[in-house]
Amino acid sequence: MRRRRTPGADCVAVTGAAAPLGRALLDRLAARPGDAPDLVGLDARDPLLADHLPGVTTVVHLDVSFDALGDPLARTALNVKGTASLLEAARVAGVRRVVLLTSVDVYGAPSGGAVPLAEDAPLLAAADGSLTGDLIEVERLAQHAALTGLEVVVLRPAAVVGGQLGPAYDGSLLHSLSAARLLAVRGVEPLWQLCHADDLLAALELAALGQGSGGLVVACDGWLTQREVEELSGRRRLELPASVALSTAERLHRVGATSGSPRELDRLLHPLVVDASRLRALGWSPTWTNVEALIAHLANRPTPTGRTAAYTTAGATAAGATVAMVGTAALVRRARRRRGR
Repeated sequence: MRRRRTPGADCVAVTGAAAPLGRALLDRLAARPGDAPDLVGLDARDPLLADHLPGVTTVVHLDVSFDALGDPLARTALNVKGTASLLEAARVAGVRRVVLLTSVDVYGAPSGGAVPLAEDAPLLAAADGSLTGDLIEVERLAQHAALTGLEVVVLRPAAVVGGQLGPAYDGSLLHSLSAARLLAVRGVEPLWQLCHADDLLAALELAALGQGSGGLVVACDGWLTQREVEELSGRRRLELPASVALSTAERLHRVGATSGSPRELDRLLHPLVVDASRLRALGWSPTWTNVEALIAHLANRPTPTGRTAAYTTAGATAAGATVAMVGTAALVRRARRRRGR
């Protein structure tokens, strides 16, 4: 998509314009009455990308992958190397502002168990080759780019649900819904914080139009306990001691049964909820609750039998997310023990 540039007008370029999120943002910006900026849709992997950036004032970089089940090498090349190339091309072309997208997962496992966590808390996630590892590297690239004079804002959504984005945007939290049971660590109640795609698009629009700086959390108010998620999704819980869950995750990762990191279990051991106070100060507020967002997600992902409020992703358990795999492995071991009696 390209709209003719008006001399002197701001021009917003969106990478990943062919993907659902990029396309939705371009449509949203184009529909603004009267004050819509000039728009350019780009592919960050275009070898001639730098040639399209002169005259662009803001780049919203959405050509990233949140697919926890995809090829990790290809995902890292797109997320980390692609972002580095985009930031350098923007700097050379004189782009004023770049908007990046990561996740609340970059906060890692917060110490002290504060709920909600303050937005300015340190980013503790490890650069370990996982999806979250990719995103923490993107955060570091953003910090470096800001030191060169480029204005950089990073949106950090909670688990994105709703809209027509599809499973390619599902992180590890949503992929845990693909397991036969919802895994929990004994003595810890997991907490779920979601972000509806509509609210993410509203935040991206604000950032694209020059509002906000630094890291901005995008999320529904509050959280859901896993007990509430179990009731809404029709799933039962599987509780394991922390030592069993961690050792199973490490063993699955070591033998290559899952490409996910054992650190995905951090969300079970240290529940993560982050306050979206900075966006609120800009006038943004979520229009979806966690309950409404989860119901919308479950309605779009019915089981093969069509049962309401249940979620499966074909091949997800076999392919990937650590939390789902640990729960499945534990159920298999239980079944074998019963048959051996």
